Amino acid sequence: MDMKDVILSLLMESSTITEKFIELTLSRLKSLTYTVKNDDAFALSFLLQKVENTIRNSCNTTSIPDGLIFIAVDMVCGEFLMNLKQTNSLGDSFNAEMAIKQVKLGDADVSFDDENENKKLDELFSYMMNHGKGEFICYRKIRW
Repeated sequence: MDMKDVILSLLMESSTITEKFIELTLSRLKSLTYTVKNDDAFALSFLLQKVENTIRNSCNTTSIPDGLIFIAVDMVCGEFLMNLKQTNSLGDSFNAEMAIKQVKLGDADVSFDDENENKKLDELFSYMMNHGKGEFICYRKIRW
């Protein structure tokens, strides 16, 4: 079974996470130079559901709105990588030099050239976990 199928099997029945969302998350981790391992399936499925619930609760919707998919993917990846860093599990699966030189998303541009590696990683992961949360308001529905 490939990683996508393993994650799908771990998701709770109440989850609305799609195969496309899982593929985007795995591709994003790969683009950040992280090599996904079989042991990562539970942590990824947990974080996928956590971010899904956060967005669903914030917006009062039954699923993640299409306009927030990429923000959700970055939130999952940022939390996943931050958890690995905090537990000293990043190891050789993540090439920090390649991933943390510069992040550019739309008009936002964050450069990490003259800082130490730990601080760079913290800023990158924090950026990924928090950037775009202001867009939730566009999708909020009134809660009765």
